[in-house]
Amino acid sequence: MELSAESVLALAPDAASAKAANGLVKPAQWPTLGANPAAVWGECQGSGSRPYQTQVDLSGPTFKCSCPSRKFPCKHGLALLLLRARDASLFKLDTPPAWVSEWLGARTERVQKKEDKQREQALKPVDTQAALKSLQQRWSRIDAGVGELRQWLLDQVARGLGSLGPESRAGWETMAARLVDAKAPGLAQRLGSAAGSLMDGAGWPEKVLRQLGLLQLACEAVARRDALNEEAIADLRILLGWPLDKDAVLAQSPGVQDSWLVVGVIQEERDNNLQERRVWLHGQRTGRRALLLDHAFGGKGFEQAWFCGSSQPATLAFYPSAAPLRALVASGGTAASAASEPGASGSTPDEEWRAIAERIASNPWVPLHPLRCQQAIPCRDGDDRFGLHWAGRYLPLEITEAQGWALLALSGGQPVSVMGEWNGDMLRPLSAQGSDGIWNWSALSTTPP
Repeated sequence: MELSAESVLALAPDAASAKAANGLVKPAQWPTLGANPAAVWGECQGSGSRPYQTQVDLSGPTFKCSCPSRKFPCKHGLALLLLRARDASLFKLDTPPAWVSEWLGARTERVQKKEDKQREQALKPVDTQAALKSLQQRWSRIDAGVGELRQWLLDQVARGLGSLGPESRAGWETMAARLVDAKAPGLAQRLGSAAGSLMDGAGWPEKVLRQLGLLQLACEAVARRDALNEEAIADLRILLGWPLDKDAVLAQSPGVQDSWLVVGVIQEERDNNLQERRVWLHGQRTGRRALLLDHAFGGKGFEQAWFCGSSQPATLAFYPSAAPLRALVASGGTAASAASEPGASGSTPDEEWRAIAERIASNPWVPLHPLRCQQAIPCRDGDDRFGLHWAGRYLPLEITEAQGWALLALSGGQPVSVMGEWNGDMLRPLSAQGSDGIWNWSALSTTPP
């Protein structure tokens, strides 16, 4: 695996962890350092009598440390990889000690059990009558909740957006809570987002009206679901917040094999200490884009880390959809390799916009779209906002001050290749390639605006 200090620090859960990791990049604090093609390990001397045992499975990479930190990866794991990136000669090529080999063996055993469970799930007979009854009961509750939402939407439009004020949010949040009771938490989340947009900024009426329009479209889709095909029904269930069993996705998807280039990684904190991570991939042979969406709660961390700019052979299982984008890793290679350019695809601007248009036409509720802008020039406009000039268009950027200046510094007024998430109004850049190097989105740049 090709490592760089920048790619390692991009894995830090926060700025404090990155700063602490940099303070531990001292060989004197690591009396033991070792490596083999599968893993790196080391013992870091802390304030206690016994050093912390830190190890990284390079196939992920996946971290493990004996320290009590709840952050993932912890400062010791980050420091270990930073040491490896800066001076690989410090690591003795040797057989791993028992505490490393036992962990690697346990991980291999868990993977095998997971694969066995998937095979058993695929062969397990299904109680069709019980499943049908449960399905009908859930749809009945959703129908009732959507019927109430439809009338509520009509009432809001009849009153007019001009009658709304900050005090209106309480009523909207009450309606959202009723949708949760009706087994439609996805619609509740969208209504809650619309409530948060009330009186927020100069363009809030347009934004709220668009959100309400998508909710009305969802009501129409629920009412006409018998006329929809299986892929559209799958999209509707995701919109409603109806969970899909991952084992079923892995068992039913035909799988797409490719060498997948990591073109963007972003991690954000949601409500109630929930971490959301989005990993965007580009198939170098198939040209397909894919989204790996993961969540971690309470500082537990993610099982596997992804380096932006690396490439890994894998088989992806795509979720059923009229416009498949989200996927799971069904099986993968054992090592990542360096890639020449994050987001490389060779697509033209017309092809990029056409792909987004076709995806919206198939599933209008997709919130984020991967967009790659080649030969784009970052800028800062007269309103002190950052933007991107690309193919005759101006794209406003959703970016922090620190991130914006870093992107401008990479460009130096020259064209760069930028990959990011397009939400219909703004582009959030996740990676950029210029003649002077690579820029990646990082949690170290503080909370996104």
